[in-house]
Amino acid sequence: MNEAVSAHAGQFTETAVLLAEVAWKKSAPQVVFAAVDWSVLASNRVPVGLVLRVGPFAGKLAEDSSRVDFLARLATQLVVQAQQGGVEPVELQIDYDCATSRLEDYRDWLRVVQQRLAPLPVTITALPSWLDSPAFATLAAAATNYVLQVHSLVKPARVDDPLTLCDPAAARRAVARAGQLGIPFRVALPTYSYRVAFDAAGKFAGLSAEANHTSWPTGTQVRVMAADPLALFSLVQGWATNHPAALQSVIWYRLPVATDELNWRWPTLNALLTGHLPQEKIRAVARKTEPGLVEISVLNDGELDLSVPAAIVVIWTDARLVAGDGLRDFELMEPGRNTVRFQTHQPQFRLPAGARRVVGWLRFEREIEVQLEVQK
Repeated sequence: MNEAVSAHAGQFTETAVLLAEVAWKKSAPQVVFAAVDWSVLASNRVPVGLVLRVGPFAGKLAEDSSRVDFLARLATQLVVQAQQGGVEPVELQIDYDCATSRLEDYRDWLRVVQQRLAPLPVTITALPSWLDSPAFATLAAAATNYVLQVHSLVKPARVDDPLTLCDPAAARRAVARAGQLGIPFRVALPTYSYRVAFDAAGKFAGLSAEANHTSWPTGTQVRVMAADPLALFSLVQGWATNHPAALQSVIWYRLPVATDELNWRWPTLNALLTGHLPQEKIRAVARKTEPGLVEISVLNDGELDLSVPAAIVVIWTDARLVAGDGLRDFELMEPGRNTVRFQTHQPQFRLPAGARRVVGWLRFEREIEVQLEVQK
């Protein structure tokens, strides 16, 4: 994460950092704190917002002053932590999993937190389902600005149901409705994915994200529900030329990290940030590791992850193939006198943007040159 912040945070107007998450166990708060390297954030000299997540509460928080005081003290503690680390935050974002029916209660305890942190702005995150509630307008006005999260998980019932993390049409409607309120807001868009599991009968069995990967039972069918960069590119380009006056900017969740499996890589997000359509570009390369031994790799030089089965055809002349094998889900297929094919049949094959994968090796009786062709 530190490497990603150092390399790319400067290309954003603000970096929002998750610091703590509150869950309620028998109405008592349980807090998990994130480990943050403040020196990295401070050295980038990019405005930093702090994020506090609060889980759903079965009741009205504002009716218990001790719980509200706890949240206010926790928020203050997070601000002090940042300041002691050399970072002067520009806002605190509260991401509260609040039922629409309790938005008035949210407004009441939010005001207490605001008073404790003044003059630091306290921002809330909001869901599209809140927009039509009469209580939301007063809540948003109390916050003075908010982040509209248009990405959400709609639990599929069966394995063949559509999987959509962010519906562009629904996002456009939500932004247009938010614009009618006239309260400044930002819109949050996803870069991440979920693994969605279905049992042998095709019924929903669960899901996993980056931080909580699950090993599923034998027979489980797993699909990936991903943010579609092409669809989101079209969405953002539309807002660039036509958006409500109250829409201030786009927030991307989250910053790509090289070790992530379920998130975009940087080339994908950078394409959207710079306003050009992400492109596919894949090629194969051969590397001579010793005389007569050739290692075959496939590289994704484009800005889109590739998730379709691929084949790499190797062609040569005037030499005899002695041995060879496929690696990492690739098989050596159709060995002939002058050609072989490395093929993957994995439906979940994924080569992230900027990634390289060794697919196999070939040993010849002597050192030769080979020609490569990628087939999709």
